Amino acid sequence: MSARKTKTAAGRREKVSLNFTKAALDRLPPAKPGARDYYNDTKVRGLQLAVTDRGAKSFCLYRRMGGRPTRYTLGRYPDLTPENARKKAETIAGRVALGEDVAEGDRIARRRKVTLSEVFERFKIVRQRLRPTTVRGYENLLKSCFKDWQDRPVVDITKDKVGALHLSLTTERGPASADGAMRFLRSVLNFANGEYEAADGTPLLIDNPVRRLSQTRAWHRAKRRTTVIKQDQLKPWFEAVLALKAESAGSGIDTQGALVADYLLLLIFTGLRRSEGAQLVWSDVDLKAKTLTVRDTKNHEDHNLPLTDYLFEFLAARRKVTTGDFVFPGPGALGYIAEPRPQMNKITERSGVPFHLHDLRRTFATVAESLDIPAYALKRLLNHKMRQDVTAGYVVADVERLRTPMQRITDFILKSAELRASASVTALNKPSAS
Repeated sequence: MSARKTKTAAGRREKVSLNFTKAALDRLPPAKPGARDYYNDTKVRGLQLAVTDRGAKSFCLYRRMGGRPTRYTLGRYPDLTPENARKKAETIAGRVALGEDVAEGDRIARRRKVTLSEVFERFKIVRQRLRPTTVRGYENLLKSCFKDWQDRPVVDITKDKVGALHLSLTTERGPASADGAMRFLRSVLNFANGEYEAADGTPLLIDNPVRRLSQTRAWHRAKRRTTVIKQDQLKPWFEAVLALKAESAGSGIDTQGALVADYLLLLIFTGLRRSEGAQLVWSDVDLKAKTLTVRDTKNHEDHNLPLTDYLFEFLAARRKVTTGDFVFPGPGALGYIAEPRPQMNKITERSGVPFHLHDLRRTFATVAESLDIPAYALKRLLNHKMRQDVTAGYVVADVERLRTPMQRITDFILKSAELRASASVTALNKPSAS
């Protein structure tokens, strides 16, 4: 190899110049462990070959870019030949001579090529506080609603395309699903604008195309459910739930009927969200202290609740017949119960009371309000954040202070179901929206 060495300051490796030919570059040895060697081309000023300690080789251009010394990577050798590396180096050197910030220009070009799926992968990494169930829901939306968009650059997503897809999803999946998909897309594109903005703050997208739905008032007005199990429905509903549980009496095992019955009872007596109840683990149920704790809640704060007498009794009985971590185990990959639609349909058929799982949380809240449970206590029972409430920040709600209101709610529900002494008529019997 014909090479010319250039002396450098003491303690630094010598720079080696050589004529970049395939034969010469193939003979270059790996750098020393933990080091990287640079070789200068004798024909094009600034063209270098970097060699790692593993022998990987890549061409780069050494120039002052933006007022500072910069190595601009051209490509890997031998994928990029010496001849093509020289041509590419001369082209970029010309752009630098004209004052262009080549590195920033190429970063902008790469950003304009970033796809929806690439943005979403970065979105998941940065948004670490997203709950696993939320991430799975987003992944399903990307694969189902945006399957034709996920490998396209996000800059190609226009307002017209958003409007057309929203209309199509409304027809195929319904208004609520269409709006949910577009809220997801809006969130990801807002993230892309912040994550991939240029050095001067220029966003990737001039305007989030999902804004078209607001500009044209195309969002659907989703009517919030207000259904509860009314007071006069509690007796037949409880009879059907307890009958489902009794079908497995004496079996000595934790049958699906008993599991679902206990799951529904937990929801109506605690007001927990369905996912919070389904994912409850035995390590968070303290039968000695008569409390339970819900982790990973919607507002990201642990939720502590006291166990009333009825809750304690059926959870203590359940503890004796279950194995594993989950209070309500399921056969799926997640390990806990999924929405028990067949058993819920059976309860509705027997009782004549149609219901959704979230109706049980609304029933709990409505009973609590009708019993004049203090507002701060009710918010703590439902684990609602008290935003913009200065006084609430000074109120420390110990779990024991919730025991009395919890017991009052349990007593009322059991009395209405005629499992204890009678209860007075409350707001549960007011007409509700379907």
